[in-house]
Amino acid sequence: MSIIININKAFDHRIRLGIMSILMVNEYADFNMLKEMLGATDGNLASHTKALEKVAYIKVEKQFIGRKPNTRYSTTILGKAEFKKHIQALEKLINKQ
Repeated sequence: MSIIININKAFDHRIRLGIMSILMVNEYADFNMLKEMLGATDGNLASHTKALEKVAYIKVEKQFIGRKPNTRYSTTILGKAEFKKHIQALEKLINKQ
């Protein structure tokens, strides 16, 4: 069995890894919070959140706060499970000597 079997390609990019890491320890995060914490551009962050949404690892909620649009993200049950498997696979790979 391959030692990289549970490495998930959806988390290959550092921005996606960062998004999931933030969402795993927060109930949700809005677009501006993710952008600031990750140092990402609007377009870059939007494309990576779309990729994670497409595989159903994050949920997107759009709302208005006052008159301003607000987009916030949270992990799905599937996203949490897949991210945990990914982290465990990385730990196994690192500890393999």
